[in-house]
Amino acid sequence: MTSKAIQKEVDRQIEVMRDGAVDLFGEDDLRKRLAQALAEKRPLRVKLGMDPSSPDLHLGHTVVLQKLKRLQQLGHTPIFLVGDFTARIGDPSGKKKTRPALSKDEVEKNAATYVEQVGRILDVESIEVRFNSEWMEAMSTTDMVRLCSHYTVARLLERDDFSKRYKAGEPISVHEFLYPFVQAYDSVALETDIEIGGTDQTFNLLMAREIQRDYGQPPQAVITHPLLVGTDGSDKMSKSLGNLIGITESPEEMYGKTMSITDTLMLDWFDILSCREWSDLDDDRAKLSCDAGDPFAFKKMLAARIVTRFHGSDAADRAILHFQNVIRDKGVPDEVFEIEVASGSGLLDILRQLGFAASTSEARRLVSQQAVSIDGQKVGDPGLRPASGSYLIRVGRRRFGRVRVG
Repeated sequence: MTSKAIQKEVDRQIEVMRDGAVDLFGEDDLRKRLAQALAEKRPLRVKLGMDPSSPDLHLGHTVVLQKLKRLQQLGHTPIFLVGDFTARIGDPSGKKKTRPALSKDEVEKNAATYVEQVGRILDVESIEVRFNSEWMEAMSTTDMVRLCSHYTVARLLERDDFSKRYKAGEPISVHEFLYPFVQAYDSVALETDIEIGGTDQTFNLLMAREIQRDYGQPPQAVITHPLLVGTDGSDKMSKSLGNLIGITESPEEMYGKTMSITDTLMLDWFDILSCREWSDLDDDRAKLSCDAGDPFAFKKMLAARIVTRFHGSDAADRAILHFQNVIRDKGVPDEVFEIEVASGSGLLDILRQLGFAASTSEARRLVSQQAVSIDGQKVGDPGLRPASGSYLIRVGRRRFGRVRVG
């Protein structure tokens, strides 16, 4: 490539990197590094790390995964880092109190499905999948002390979450201070050129730039993306808050949950989840700002596009019909999963067998929240043992099952 062609390609790739992002830190150095890589016909190393604090990825995770995919399409090497070591520390970002520590077994169980789920978005055959336990479990105490010597407690307390907790007299555990060091060292171990993350990770990602310099490496560029607000319309999408849409959820559940969000949130989702992938986004926004705009129609469009992305257009069509027949018109699906249980079986166990709850405690929570009905009647007794017979069980607005007792 000529120098002019290289500069043109650098401009194009920087535009892709900036698309949908909040900030691109280190752009000047990135332009030089990218130009050199293009001249040498080699890819840059692009890292995205996620802690397996829960077993399922959700729409919030896909915001940064989509950016990693786009950089993969530009020819760069995507590195998906599973933070199996950092998950045992617990990311303190944005937290008002210390997160409960996860055991190694819990983390490994959660991480087991991550690569398969990432494969729904990325071409996993050409990505580098790494686990930060590879280098952190091998790190000596001497090396850990050396790593921690590169930063001061005063600098750590500049973090908004740590600062607020410190000023409020809330405890901050020493191990929480270690988290940003470990995350930063990941970039050293992987010799990262670019790192992608949410805006809540900005402090950690910028700290990695400083740590890389201290270890004699050129600092990575940092691309931050906005956080996706969950279905409750107030907090970021999170498993712990229950305001998520998992990417492995059924098309019907995914469509129905999207239809439940507010009109204001819908516009944010269009922006954050699209990244110009939907070329008519600007037209959609213009129409919605006019009196002629139909928010319900645009919400259906958004829901259908989300389902299509993860399940295909046929599944989206089925989800639309299900929503119309079951949710809007209060009907019951033609096909309902059915089980048989022994006489005397408890409701909580029935909910588990139907797949409506992963544990007894989750089933109990559903009942206590008045989310369970039997033959149209709300159930509030978690100790209920239905008499012999056939029952239609409904959980929430979208999940149905039949049970034959006895």
